[in-house]
Amino acid sequence: MNEDSKKDPSNPAITAEPQLVDLNEPKGPYGICVALSSIGRASKLQSDEPSDFIPLIESSSLAWVNFAVTDFDKRAQEVAVKLGFSDTLLPALLKDSFSNFEDLDTELGIKIPAVRIRGLEVKSYDLIILIRGNMILSLHSAAITRVVQLSRYADTYMQKLPAKMPLVDKLTSMLVRILDENNNHNFEQLRELEAQSDELSSLLTDPSTPQEELRARIYGMKHALVAYLNSLWRCLDVLNSLRYGDADVITDNTKILIRVAMLIDNVKRQINLAEHTSQVLSSGLEVVQTLYNNQLQTINNRMTLVTAWLTILGTALLVPNTIATIFASIIGVSMSTLFWYTNAIALATAGGTLLAYWWVRTRVIMPKTAVDTGALLQEPKHFRNKEDRP
Repeated sequence: MNEDSKKDPSNPAITAEPQLVDLNEPKGPYGICVALSSIGRASKLQSDEPSDFIPLIESSSLAWVNFAVTDFDKRAQEVAVKLGFSDTLLPALLKDSFSNFEDLDTELGIKIPAVRIRGLEVKSYDLIILIRGNMILSLHSAAITRVVQLSRYADTYMQKLPAKMPLVDKLTSMLVRILDENNNHNFEQLRELEAQSDELSSLLTDPSTPQEELRARIYGMKHALVAYLNSLWRCLDVLNSLRYGDADVITDNTKILIRVAMLIDNVKRQINLAEHTSQVLSSGLEVVQTLYNNQLQTINNRMTLVTAWLTILGTALLVPNTIATIFASIIGVSMSTLFWYTNAIALATAGGTLLAYWWVRTRVIMPKTAVDTGALLQEPKHFRNKEDRP
């Protein structure tokens, strides 16, 4: 086939080739159904139309349908209703960002976060899981591929389920497998934060790193950890709701519920790791604050040194300046005027000195010993003057 035929869309050889579905930017819902027949044989079916899965679901003992959708408000509701779910289940999960569990007796809805971290950007996508009859339906954004990857091995997992296992046990086992896959991918995102934390530590050890950059990096890390922890806490809420099998569509088999408890323990361990990372960052903030204070103290010490030298120079120049001023003022003055001029300067100097001495003696407490000085510094500021003391 030549290059011209490859570029010609009217060529029947080209149009007959199967079209690959782009999971990152799908044109519409991308769905796959994995079903287990009554004789224990698993089969798969891919389609963009939910109604294509109905015959396969009705003829199977257990079915899992997964759809990647681009618009939860419109397409997700359409998919759920076409597959037989009530039109109130999905809106009840989506109307509140903190709503994560809806039990309608014959139907169960779960909303659990699927976390994806790139650098310091944390995005939490909603993974919707609906259960009804013999079917589990999962709905998620096309940006999340973890559930699509699970669908490749779902048929093998279903075939391993015992044929005599009750349907509610099979549904719960499949649900736990989906939640476990999502949790494992969520936990892997902490590695990205740890890598960013290690890079931040190297910046902290470099004294030439600008303070503005450190503050921005540390804030970004703290914000990312808070968002990550919030997602883990939401996961923990969902798992706690499933822990005792109170919903009718969830089994009360102790062996299966123990697996839910194990998922809860794993989430708690990840929360502890994230909180530990947050504590390390808090220590980094203290280090940055200490470095900043040390820099301010160094600048203050330099300014104090400059001020001290300027004071010494000013004092050294004050005496000759005063003498020069006096001699300059008496040049050309008669002897009679010089007598009164000299007496005025002497009286002004003596009067100013006596006035300053009187004010200090009457207004300021002058300690005589080091003990008195320590006691005086411990008193309130407004008691340090004599007339203010009780």
